[in-house]
Amino acid sequence: MESTRMINGTSVHQESRKLWQYLASISACMLVAGVGTALAWTSTVLPQLASADSWLLITEEEGSWISSLLAVGAIAGALCSGSMADKMGRKKSLLLLSVPFLISWCLILVAKIVRLLYIARFVVGIGVGAGCVLGPTYISEIGEVSTKGTLGALFQLFLTVGIFVAFILGSVLNYTMFALVCALVIVLFLITFYWMPESPVWLVSQNRRQDALAALSVLRGENYDPKQEVNEMQKAAEASAGRKPSIIETAKDPVNKKAMVASFGMMFFQQASGVNAVIFYTVMIFKASGSSIPPELASILVALVQLVMSGVAALIVDRAGRKPLLMISTSVMSVSLIALGYYFHQKNGGNDVSSLGWLPLVSLIVFMVAFSVGLGPIPWMLMGELFSAETKAVASSVAVMLNWSLVFVVTKMFPTMNEELGSDMTFWSFAVVMAAATAFTYMILPETKGKTYQEIHDELQGGAGEARPLKTVP
Repeated sequence: MESTRMINGTSVHQESRKLWQYLASISACMLVAGVGTALAWTSTVLPQLASADSWLLITEEEGSWISSLLAVGAIAGALCSGSMADKMGRKKSLLLLSVPFLISWCLILVAKIVRLLYIARFVVGIGVGAGCVLGPTYISEIGEVSTKGTLGALFQLFLTVGIFVAFILGSVLNYTMFALVCALVIVLFLITFYWMPESPVWLVSQNRRQDALAALSVLRGENYDPKQEVNEMQKAAEASAGRKPSIIETAKDPVNKKAMVASFGMMFFQQASGVNAVIFYTVMIFKASGSSIPPELASILVALVQLVMSGVAALIVDRAGRKPLLMISTSVMSVSLIALGYYFHQKNGGNDVSSLGWLPLVSLIVFMVAFSVGLGPIPWMLMGELFSAETKAVASSVAVMLNWSLVFVVTKMFPTMNEELGSDMTFWSFAVVMAAATAFTYMILPETKGKTYQEIHDELQGGAGEARPLKTVP
């Protein structure tokens, strides 16, 4: 692989290897797989606990709190993660996040009362929220411009891997073994990520130039000269020296304000799409379609669709671009939700829907495919691409807090919306939101494909945003 630089107006090609960029990102994403197992744990375990022969019988209300307390913990975790990453570094902070995950799984293993499960879910939520900030931040800071899209898409891919694995294991393992395997995922993360390099961007911000050079030598390969790249990082660090702006101060800068509107807007639309509500409704939709597929298998099939299409997204995002994928994703999701709403409108109106039995199943699959190639992975990438080094931590924290707040709100409000508005109007409401997301993407979102932060900054500032060669000195 080659990287082109300009020295005294002459093109110079440097050989840059991508292997360690992928290895470090995959290792970091093992924690994200742990996030996926934590999210999906309730899907298979709560029905076991709610059954009449359960060793720890829970009510429907207790089950809803076991599910939703993770989101509350995630909000708290996102709040403190930015300052922790700036003080301790990206690598140490990520390694430290294994603690709340392991504490949670230990509590789940020994729980004899429901309150311990409440505590366990809140504690793991802290790790989940912080991991959603630190994972994308680390990945965006170790990757080259040419790999940022693919590396960024690994976040969503490994999240779906964790969910898929949890659905399968939860259906074949007992309560204790399931929790042990989930804990082993975190142990595997610790074993592999311990050997990975620290973020060179953070090292430069701490005046550790030699360590940054060493980290880049690992990430780019021995034949790559990292000095110019470190020089560019150092210029950016010096320009922001001593500046650790609050979110209010960050919002006062016109460029940062545009970046926040774009990033926060996509985080809002990701959850306001109703994706969690649709996943929650999966079993009912499969039943409504007349399918004889068991609910457990239905959940596995939906997770498999997410997994496969998240892998596709990782392969195409650096070729197709962020904006086109997001516009296709949100518009197709809107059409799918309209179709779902139409089915339930006909069904609830007493009409014969036997000829439309295929529609809910197809709509659901198309919805998840569209989500997985665009609105699922790209908002997490944008969080790492739109902000400068000094604003990334605080802005990412707020973005993730917004995301998990909406997870909590949408999950809690969906049953009420379904009861008060009807399932048809509920899905149509989400469809309107997705149509708005398409318009928002077209009018507001900058294209970040193949661009350095400076080029993105220039575009947000009102420049042309055209890619320019990087000038270097010998």
